[in-house]
Order: sequence, then structure tokens, then C-alpha cells
Amino acid sequence: MAVAVLVDLIHGCCPERSGGSLLEESDPHVFLLCGKLHRNKSGFLSRNAQVLDSDSTAECLYRFKRTLDRLDLSSVRVLTTARGREVLLRYQELLFTAVYTFDYQLRPEQSLTCPGSGGSAHPVSPADGVREEVSGFLQQLPAVEGEVTVLRSTLIPDCFGHGFSTRTGGVSYIPTLSSMNLFSSSRRRDPVAVVMENRRRLGLHVGFHPRPLRLVKVNHASDVWVLGKAEPESYDSMVTNQTGIVLAAPGADCMPILFADPVQKVIGAAHAGWKGTVMGVAMATVDAMVTGFGCRVSDIVVAVGPSVGVCCFTLERQQVADFTSIHPHCVPDPESDKPHVDIRLANRVLLQKGGVLPENIHDNTVLDRPSVTLCTSCHPENFFSYVRDGLNFGTQVGFLWIKEPEPEPGPPAGPQEGC
Repeated sequence: MAVAVLVDLIHGCCPERSGGSLLEESDPHVFLLCGKLHRNKSGFLSRNAQVLDSDSTAECLYRFKRTLDRLDLSSVRVLTTARGREVLLRYQELLFTAVYTFDYQLRPEQSLTCPGSGGSAHPVSPADGVREEVSGFLQQLPAVEGEVTVLRSTLIPDCFGHGFSTRTGGVSYIPTLSSMNLFSSSRRRDPVAVVMENRRRLGLHVGFHPRPLRLVKVNHASDVWVLGKAEPESYDSMVTNQTGIVLAAPGADCMPILFADPVQKVIGAAHAGWKGTVMGVAMATVDAMVTGFGCRVSDIVVAVGPSVGVCCFTLERQQVADFTSIHPHCVPDPESDKPHVDIRLANRVLLQKGGVLPENIHDNTVLDRPSVTLCTSCHPENFFSYVRDGLNFGTQVGFLWIKEPEPEPGPPAGPQEGC
């Protein structure tokens, strides 16, 4: 397996003091993490090393990661000092994921200074300042493609903020994650700092910044967390009556479903894949709103976000019986080897059976409102899709919050001079 070698000159590692033991002639991918002061050190450049000499460590390591991704490399040998490892681990947590493996090889303190160098060409960030440095760097990056775009349901009243994100307007550059990926997975290459920057840009666009997104902890079942009670280890739905908390449900074919009661001012957000649909996560959310906050089912409105359509979603024949029992139309071709399944219709049927009014559900069957339930697999320019893209898929979200009440108007101002 090919390995990239990162030589940390910023924090004092010096191959020239090592007698050649740090680098092997066979190392094809050598990177020098340094300031501009080291750019012309001929002993390093003779190895065809790539020099990372940007103005900040964050930018240097971001460039390094982009090169790793372009070369499809994930194993890194880091030559550094004990001090360097302490700081670089903080950058690693923010700019890389568990896809990448780092082998830190430490140098003794006596090799901290290279001959003829005066130290780093840019200041070393204190460990506690790494997060701010990384965030500041990512904030000044241009969007990879397009502008932030959000779908909104006209069924949800204006006393709530809400929307369904699309894939444009972010800074994620991996093709299947580009560009507004909103979830960082240990199994993919989009790191937490990039995802947090995407969330910040979404929040600024729709108005919930600086509040964070509170995502459900998906387990593909029907557990609901009522905020204010003990948080379960995992759950696919949340409900609350607290203002200012932004609930969010992820989706990349699975349905992000938003629930709102404008009478009691209660909201819910659910993640409904095919398993959660069969287990009844949508009605479990409605039931939690009713039992937890006194909502009436007839007052609750539901918006179903972008998700895989019956056109693109199939299951094995032995897996579709539950959907047929919900409604025969949920499986239009039951005799096929891999029948198509309409998970959106299944959720509508279950919600209506539970008492939600048909006109209070906004999904792909509603033609007199702007659509929010497009097929994720059919629209690669707008949405991420596991069905289409495989394991390296990105994530969009449905999000919802209760707006704080507008302040009461004060007494009318008296006449002003000159009016």
C-alpha cells in the first residue's frame, strides 16, 4: 500500500540531522510541512518533495488532504516531534476522518533546529487555537459549486423556520460529497470541520445561525426522543416545544420528515428509511407530540422531503410483504425478482390511518404546491443518493425550528422635529 510521508518542519523535525534515517529513497510521496523559509532547501527538494508553505498550518494540511484524495492515498507517516504530534493531532481530528491512518514517528529534542534555519516561517498556533484557525480558513473558501439552495413547504406556517437542503453551495470537494454535505462519517473522506462549515453556510442562508443543527442519531427504527427527557443512545425522531432549537433529520434516499403543530407550537423531525417506515416512525412522532404536548392529530402538518422514489427503489422479494400489507400500491410489481417499493406512499397511508388529515401531508402526490419531495436518485445535480452513488454518498437534511416570538411593539414615538 502506498504511503504518504509528511515531514513536520513547522514543529522542529529536521531530516538533515537524522543521517538520512527518516526518509527512504523509495518514498514516492513526500510532503514538507513548512514555512516559506524552508522552500529553497535543496537537500529536500532533490527528493521531489512537495512543499506545503501556505500562510497557516490549516491551509497547508488542507492542501495536503486534497492531494491525498486526488492520489487516492489514505496512509500517512508523519515525521515530527512530541510537541508537533500534540498539535497535529488536533488538526487531524478536524481535517481528516478515520479513513486516513496516521503513523507518528517522533524525533528526539536535539533535532529540533535545521542548520541555517531560523525556525518556522509562520507562528505555531496554540493547541487551543487550532479550531478557530481551521474554521477561519474554511470560511474564506469559495463554494465548490452553485449557491446554497433550500426547498420549503408552503404547508408549514411562518411561525416555524424550516427547509430541506440540497447539495449546492458548500465546500465539500469529493465528487460524491460535493458540495453541501451535512454529515461527517468515519467511513468517508469529508471531515468534521468541512461539514461544520457547510452547516454554518446553511444556517446563515436560512436564518438559524449561530444555533447548531441537532441531528437525530439514526438507528433505522422508530424510537422518538422528547427533548427534555433523558436522551436515548440512538433514535430516528425528535419532538420539542422549545423555541430556537433546530431539529434536523438526515436523508440520502431515506425520507427527512418534518412535523409541525401551529396551535400548540410543537415540532418534530424524523428520519424514515424503509425499515423505519415499516416500524412506524412517522406515527410514533405524531404520537409523541400528542402524548407529550397535548397536540391534536388534526392540527399537525407533515412535510416529506427529498427521498428516493418508487422509480428507483427496490428490495428483495422477501422484504416487500410488509409494504404490500400497508397498501398493495406500495409495491407495484410484486412478482419481480426485485420489486419496486414506494416508501413515500407507505408513510402517507400510515399517517392517514393514524388520523393525520390527507390535506395536511405535503409529499410527491400533492400537485398544487411547489414540490419538496423530489426523487434523490433521479436528480444528481440537486441531491445526494445512496442508491445512485453507493457507499461514498453525501447527506442532505430536513430542518425545523420554532421561531422566537416577535417583541411587542412599544408605544408610538412622538412627533419628531422636521417630520
